[in-house]
Amino acid sequence: MARLANCGSRPSGASMKQSIAAEYLDKRRSFTARRPERFNFVGDVIHDLARTRPTDVALHWTSADGTEEITTFAELKDRANRAAGFLLAHGVKRGDVVLLILSREQAWWDIVLGCIQIGAIVSPGTVQLMKKDLAYRLGATNAAAVVTNGAVAERLDAAAMEAGWNGARILAEGAREGWLPYAAVHNQQTEECADTRVDEDALWYFTSGTTGNPKMTVHGHGYPLGHETTGKFWLRAGPGDLVWNVSDTGWAKGAWSSLFAPWICGAGIFALHADAVDPARMLDWLERFPVTVLCAPPTAYRMFIKQDLDTRNFSRLRHCVSAGEPLNPEVIEHWRRKTGLQICEGYGQTETTILCGNFAGMEIKPGSMGLPAPGVDLHVIGEDGNPAPAGEEGAVAVRVKPQRPAGMFVEYKNDPERTAQCFSGEWYLTGDRAYTDDDGYFWFVGRADDVIISAGYRIGPFEVESALIEHPAVAESAVVASPDETRGEVVKAFVVLAKGHSPSDQLAKELQEHVKTTTAPYKYPRKVEFVDSLPKTVSGKILRGLLKAREWGKV
Repeated sequence: MARLANCGSRPSGASMKQSIAAEYLDKRRSFTARRPERFNFVGDVIHDLARTRPTDVALHWTSADGTEEITTFAELKDRANRAAGFLLAHGVKRGDVVLLILSREQAWWDIVLGCIQIGAIVSPGTVQLMKKDLAYRLGATNAAAVVTNGAVAERLDAAAMEAGWNGARILAEGAREGWLPYAAVHNQQTEECADTRVDEDALWYFTSGTTGNPKMTVHGHGYPLGHETTGKFWLRAGPGDLVWNVSDTGWAKGAWSSLFAPWICGAGIFALHADAVDPARMLDWLERFPVTVLCAPPTAYRMFIKQDLDTRNFSRLRHCVSAGEPLNPEVIEHWRRKTGLQICEGYGQTETTILCGNFAGMEIKPGSMGLPAPGVDLHVIGEDGNPAPAGEEGAVAVRVKPQRPAGMFVEYKNDPERTAQCFSGEWYLTGDRAYTDDDGYFWFVGRADDVIISAGYRIGPFEVESALIEHPAVAESAVVASPDETRGEVVKAFVVLAKGHSPSDQLAKELQEHVKTTTAPYKYPRKVEFVDSLPKTVSGKILRGLLKAREWGKV
């Protein structure tokens, strides 16, 4: 059995303020993010690690078939140099965009570092993108090159024809007519790093809104500096650690925990390349490999607790974190009881680094978002634009004047209107709603557009979902607003049942009564629909917006 993480027990009342560890408060006061005018992650971090700790593990890569490859920091520098030389040799230059549509192939890390090294802009995406998605990204970015695998290449060719795009096509593995084999990377290399400004474009991440095409979130070369906080205080990673982030490389969480945060703290990264891995096999890998820090989305932990954890031994695992959406307190407690490990939640966005979380040296309140990250001035603000008192729901906002937190995005590319919409006076508005308690801890309510207003009551979907998951018949749920002639809208629950349970009107009524007795009765779901699965992003985040749109006949 793994040892208990040093998160402490939960005191109550006024004692909490005293017990919020001096360690955390000291970090809040003393931490200052590095803010140089010029920064290149490869030159300033990877090359330095290759010099000071050349034999330390940088990347422990494995595939589902058991293939393993361990890359040291000295070897990682060499791989980056070769990727940079390859890109330059094929016409990619500083300021050009490279679409990177890969999963966890080793080439993903090579290309990201190679782009950063030469000052090119890398735009990662998931391999689940279809022709329409790819065509849009080709047109929106005017990419100089695309790097992908054989499974996506055919779709990319079709998308390129539709978009009239004719850039360089690079195949990570294998061969395809009209495509450059990345295997030729061994023939070129350069050690030179571009002298990039911190505000110079480095990464473009596409992030979906509730309406319109996906936004292009722009991060500068200073973005990795913001992840020093992510790595030190949330992942609690350092030399000798091996961090496994199970989330897909196609979204910003890949930059968080599969790239910048571990390496800027000198830790190694574990990667499992597999098309699909069930939760039992993921736990097998966790036992087998020397992973010390696990970063997984709530969906993964919900699947993990359905497994037989009594027979597992995670002796090398010392720290667990979760992000993407709130994790139900019941799941956190079950994992702690079975493994001895506390799951420490973190909150941030594609546009930011970590904003709030459960950090070393503070007490954990299960289900809470935690406290603001060192270097981040985070508040819940009311309609008047001022910080709201404890217990009052409002908008989650980051103070960005007179100075933005390190790692904050630059803009939504070519979209000044949407950029302006998320800034108000001295605040960046996250689009989320929450409240703080008397101890300053943040409690998530929902996305601003997810909050349900029924007969005058404001209902956050997460609290209803948390109540539902306490019932033994419920494996997973998603709660959205549904139209109602009398109340305007009512709470509707989409429910995935646990094994051994079958849908019935009786069970629906039982779940409704359960919610009534678990939380305020007005919050109970007046409509219940049993489903086989819930729509999710590649990161495992439930697509409540899609469910709501279907419910209101908008798709």
